[in-house]
Amino acid sequence: MLKVLKSGLLTTIQDLGRYGYQKYGVITSGAMDPEAHRIANLLVGNDQRTPTMEITLKGPVLEFQEDALIAICGGNLSPMIDGETVGLWRPIYIKKGSELRFGNPKKGFRAYLAIAGGLDVASVMGSASTYLRAEIGGYQGRDLDKGDTINFGELSNASRKAFDQLKDMAGSQPYQAMDWFVATEFSAPIQGEPKLKVMEGREFHLFTDDSQSSFFEERFQIDSQSDRMGYRLQGSKLELKKQKDMISEAVTFGTIQVPPEGNPIILLADRQTTGGYPKIGQVATVDLPRIAQLKPGEQVSFEQISHKQAQHLLLERETQIQQLAQGIRFKYR
Repeated sequence: MLKVLKSGLLTTIQDLGRYGYQKYGVITSGAMDPEAHRIANLLVGNDQRTPTMEITLKGPVLEFQEDALIAICGGNLSPMIDGETVGLWRPIYIKKGSELRFGNPKKGFRAYLAIAGGLDVASVMGSASTYLRAEIGGYQGRDLDKGDTINFGELSNASRKAFDQLKDMAGSQPYQAMDWFVATEFSAPIQGEPKLKVMEGREFHLFTDDSQSSFFEERFQIDSQSDRMGYRLQGSKLELKKQKDMISEAVTFGTIQVPPEGNPIILLADRQTTGGYPKIGQVATVDLPRIAQLKPGEQVSFEQISHKQAQHLLLERETQIQQLAQGIRFKYR
């Protein structure tokens, strides 16, 4: 069990989303950075779909009321255990009574805390993901607050072996990290220039030549009104060759719509199920984690790629994740 001593800015419980209900208007939700969520779970021996804590910018203070095996992936929000800095992208044994807190953000916007055995919360329509507007999923349908307590689930065999290894090494220390087994190769989404790989959207051809050029050649700033539903961008106004009435169509994570005022919106994890604005682009799945780590006020640009290139990049990344999973299974056997 853990207890929330301080809530932080926005900490919710998320998994990989609530699928199969969009036809009824139910939002998918899920982790904004699904890759960091999956890697954190793998590192502690969980199934990749196990719920994690999504921690936004300013993290909570958590007291562990029993020994646990954890991993923190995604943005570097300066995690500390009993005041001592700990690394990301690795398994960590934390002792009963220790406090995990977060300091000043160094890079990225969202971190994911996985705990071996998972977080014991109710599933709603097949998912533990929190959707705040509807108050469903996660912890009572809301973000975590001071005084909340959450139990852990049962450890898998792999989790138990990693837990025992690190516990034996910890001795009297409040924690022990498995520093010889890290997954920092997956930290790329929070490194370098925020340039997203994008395919042409269904209505790309309806935009003026100048708008098409501006979309791929200029930078856009993420507006302060952005949230988990979508990132609103400020920059050159994108215009249609002529106004067109559209029927609402299905949208997905990374769809880029352009409302009449001309400022594009990147739809994210809590997106609506359908959209009636013209779609100028679609962010490649492999770059969705990069969006999740961008903060309001930061700038972003777009790089055009083909569907075939996007598929190839995704297959490459999935191969890397499967190789990591195999390595973990070998290490924890």
